[in-house]
Amino acid sequence: MKQESLVLALDIGGTKISMAVITPRGKLLAGGVCPTHVKEGVAAVIERLCRATEEFLEQSGLERSGLAAIGIACAGGIDSARGVVVTPSPNLPDWSDVPLADIIGKKFGVAAFLVNDASAAALGEHRYGAGKGVKNLVLFTMGTGIGGGVIADGRLYLGAVGGAGELGHMTIEAAGPKCGCGNTGCLEMLASGRAVERDAINRLRRGEKSHLYDMTKGKIKNITAQMVGQAARGGDPLALDVISRAAYYLGIGMVNIVNIFNPEMVILGGGMAELGDMLLGPGRRMVEERAFSVSSRAVRILTARLGNEAGVYGAAAYALAQVRRSK
Repeated sequence: MKQESLVLALDIGGTKISMAVITPRGKLLAGGVCPTHVKEGVAAVIERLCRATEEFLEQSGLERSGLAAIGIACAGGIDSARGVVVTPSPNLPDWSDVPLADIIGKKFGVAAFLVNDASAAALGEHRYGAGKGVKNLVLFTMGTGIGGGVIADGRLYLGAVGGAGELGHMTIEAAGPKCGCGNTGCLEMLASGRAVERDAINRLRRGEKSHLYDMTKGKIKNITAQMVGQAARGGDPLALDVISRAAYYLGIGMVNIVNIFNPEMVILGGGMAELGDMLLGPGRRMVEERAFSVSSRAVRILTARLGNEAGVYGAAAYALAQVRRSK
């Protein structure tokens, strides 16, 4: 494999930045991680990213001049055509109008391409993971928030400027809780990890009983979605009900997606997907009961395969596609 066919992939998250060198066939040759330290500001994060990437390439024995492209996955509202982070995400709150692809491309002297992190994860699963060989799929990234990506007719669907796939911000309950996006009743406010935490904490504050109180030694503000999942697996009634409520709202979201896109596959990725059938089971049943039968019979609903590496795989695939398209 010639080095010039390799892609440097970067996945910028709120707590860490993942780096990888990936071949066109999806083989990860080297990987690395550095902290984001987002509170230090945009300029400091980008400087740390560049420094860590230079060290990563040096340790991997790779010359930057030989790379075919750099693919960047980043949270937020992304204008992929211009390579700009237009609007921030909760995990990257100050990232507005950041010409990230241009900054990184000029720093390393290699063409750089930017895509939303959830869209990248969908593309990664499509090319190298659970959705390999599937022409039409939708991926939900279920973590602290909820993102998404759409593959239509074998290609990543980005919409007019790259903003497609914001599945977490479809309205599920019109009079629901206020979302950081300014809307009310978004799926993200009802079925995400943060929603699960909020629901469990509020119910304990109202005096309901749960093993979660003992798990946190009474410091219920420290409850995490992982703790709620653990308690639910142990049979805790409150935790089971909290997960069931989130699964119900997710199921409504999946019905909407199945009816709109008629995908062959819906994939759940991210930390919440580790809940397995506690989350997938109710969602599958709701799709069977409420989606148009022609679409519900055609779709498979399952969990992602690439885990936390889906973003770098997708960023690499996106960059390679842009390079090939420009030739």
